[in-house]
Amino acid sequence: MPDMAGQVSRVLREAPPDQLAEAADRALRQVFGAARTEVFLADYRFTGLCPLLVPGRSPGPGAVRRCFSSQEPVLDTGEDGRCRVHLPLSVWGERLGVLLVELPSVPAAAIVHAVRDVAGELAVALRAADRETDRYRRARRRERLSMAAEMQWDLLPGRSVRHGDVLLAGQLEPAYTVGGDHFDWSVDEDRLTVTVLNGAGSGLAAALLTAVAVNAMRNARRSGGGLVEQAELASDTIFYQHRGRRHVATLLLELDCARGVVRAVDAGSPHVLRLRGGTVTPIALEQQLPLGMFAETRYDVQEFAVEPGDRLFVVSDGVYAAQPDGREAYGKRAMARAMRSTRLQPATEAVGTVMRELHAYHADADLRDDAVVVCLDWRGSSPPGDVGGR
Repeated sequence: MPDMAGQVSRVLREAPPDQLAEAADRALRQVFGAARTEVFLADYRFTGLCPLLVPGRSPGPGAVRRCFSSQEPVLDTGEDGRCRVHLPLSVWGERLGVLLVELPSVPAAAIVHAVRDVAGELAVALRAADRETDRYRRARRRERLSMAAEMQWDLLPGRSVRHGDVLLAGQLEPAYTVGGDHFDWSVDEDRLTVTVLNGAGSGLAAALLTAVAVNAMRNARRSGGGLVEQAELASDTIFYQHRGRRHVATLLLELDCARGVVRAVDAGSPHVLRLRGGTVTPIALEQQLPLGMFAETRYDVQEFAVEPGDRLFVVSDGVYAAQPDGREAYGKRAMARAMRSTRLQPATEAVGTVMRELHAYHADADLRDDAVVVCLDWRGSSPPGDVGGR
């Protein structure tokens, strides 16, 4: 069999960054005999999938959503004998959307494998092209983003990542108006660094403060500094800019993927909870001063262990302390129930479940505070250098 996926891949490499969907469509029609194609991108809230080629086109019955959730090919054959093949668009564990390819008949396994390779190439190309064009970000939004939200989404490393035996995912809410809450991460050999920020204030001022904190921590991390150096540089930078009037509650975590040991600097209010089996347990850490509260603040590292199969949730105060209409805080009991219900879901689905339950707890009213949920799964069985994208 000729290298059919390779032919499409070459077309994608030569396409302009804003024309990847059209280039893939032409190549899939020519090489695979596709009757039609469509590229669906996940919206900012992960509640819908937005078409690129024909804006407004419905994803159709749940095959697109099933493919996106399961990250496996879904084949749907119509009465006319044509087969709609749905392939996940994902790269390094980040779910971007779904590629739909309609073929004249049910394809052989080798064809499905080749088209899946095309989907992988398209996902990589879309992620790279996102820096060069606004087209894909426009397609993903259901409404206009606030200026603060635009800054926060641009600052994110991604929305999920797979690194060996770790799958990590995060979600911001309210997606279109989020202010200061944020998360960041980086993978480096056998180490995963995660930070969650509970931003102070709201709107553009909160987003600017968070941007300073995140970039200060990144600067220290990229210069080889550990958690303490990251926290102290960010704290000093914020203090000398605001003289203690503004500060940022932050949790810094570093997972040793080989040993299953988490090092932590707790500089404020984000909360860590462990789901082990069916039990949700808060991880007790000694809280230290939020970043930027005082000059020359020094921080200490604490450690705790994780076991294979453990799931860690990190949530901001907008999740943990949410009290709509005077009810008890979401973190009191309802949040643990939501977390337990995610046992059979991957981390990429679990963050959405906890957020949906948070919205339901608010009786679908607008959230009163920014909210961040980060979910980290550690299987603890493969060599730390084994990095996968699916």
